Amino acid sequence: MASRADNLASNFSLAKFSQATELKNRIWFTIGALIIFRLLSYVPLPGVDPTALAALYEQTKGGVLDIFNTFSGGSLERMSLIALGVMPYITASIVVQLAASLSPQLAAIKKEGESGRKKLNQYTRYGTVFLTAMQGYFIAVGLESYAGASGIQAVVDPGLMFRIGAVISLVGGTMFLMWLGEQITARGIGNGISLIIMAGIVAQMPVFIAQMFEGGRTGSISPFLIVGLLVMIVGLVIFICFMERAQRRVLIQYPKRATQRGVMQADRSHLPLKINTAGVIPPIFASSLLLMPLTISQFAGNSADPNSAMGSALVTLNQYLQHGQPLYMTLYALGIIFFCFFYTAVVFNPEETSENLKKNGGFIPGIRPGKNTATYLDYVLTRITVVGAAYLTFVCVLPEYVIAQTGIPLFFLGGTSLLIVVNVTVDTITQIQSHLLAHQYADLIKKAKLKGRLR
Repeated sequence: MASRADNLASNFSLAKFSQATELKNRIWFTIGALIIFRLLSYVPLPGVDPTALAALYEQTKGGVLDIFNTFSGGSLERMSLIALGVMPYITASIVVQLAASLSPQLAAIKKEGESGRKKLNQYTRYGTVFLTAMQGYFIAVGLESYAGASGIQAVVDPGLMFRIGAVISLVGGTMFLMWLGEQITARGIGNGISLIIMAGIVAQMPVFIAQMFEGGRTGSISPFLIVGLLVMIVGLVIFICFMERAQRRVLIQYPKRATQRGVMQADRSHLPLKINTAGVIPPIFASSLLLMPLTISQFAGNSADPNSAMGSALVTLNQYLQHGQPLYMTLYALGIIFFCFFYTAVVFNPEETSENLKKNGGFIPGIRPGKNTATYLDYVLTRITVVGAAYLTFVCVLPEYVIAQTGIPLFFLGGTSLLIVVNVTVDTITQIQSHLLAHQYADLIKKAKLKGRLR
């Protein structure tokens, strides 16, 4: 017989949404924070002429700049205070997590629990400031060199003071976005950093869709190509939804226990192992690691002498690592595969899981508790991670290849962008459902207490 709680969960409905006051407050807070993010993307850096900058971007757009511009919601195109977005924070998080896995000192800090997590977060913030300052300086130098080479004066008063002001503004913008993401995670719905990235991608969709259909109207893009792209997008979205819900369920059995009627009964449950345990993190990490050096080299390459060894090396690097080039897609695929295994190892610990099962008396049929269980879980997880890594690589690289072959700069349709939008949307909806379900359970408990008092 199903319990009353089970019946409540099965009859879950969004009809209770209007009664969930806390959930509505969280949603409104999230919407307000994302509106602030979008407004900031229109605030230009001090000392930059927005009109001249728009004309300059039209001449220099393409390649990695368009990808970065998509992730930042058009902030790079307008050279706003948040032009770098949250990518420096993500890159710093990668470095700190890698260091925590390799350094015994940082590994010991990580095991300290909440205090250790706060220390690592502080190190991540320091790394974010350093990376943002470094990228901001090269962007400022690149803006001055772009303006000098093209004859368009995008910087009103070039010089040391402009560079210092640009670096301080970009550092402040990125740190504010990082803080805003943390506030969304704590007081809103969903993961704040992921929602900010998704909001930037979604904000660019109307522009790119309009460009695509305008190309179809003028004849520069074949109507069959547009239909093929739309079919590919729908197919990828369905495939992503299917794979994100796919899991390998490991049977867990507990010893026989006496029930209220004195009957000995063995309990069974399942340990769900997701095919894609790492989620959307691997493509984000791989993109941020590629975007950071490419942004520096692309802006610095315009200020360096092309006849010098340094300038020639930067120009060559930009050519081989342009969006759609074989080397770029190869490094991108390898980065996704590496971070799939790395982040899965960070998220899921087989030894800890086996110890928890042993403490609770649970075991996998045919596998001895303890070390053998940990080895078996690691064996299963490694093999399903291979499938997950192959799925992520296919979803992210296929659209990049199609876009590179067709020459249509629809970067929001790239695999990374689609994966981020679908994953974050599904995760946010799941959290909303969890809050609604918790609200319904709270109502059920209140009614049960009221009936108890009446008796």
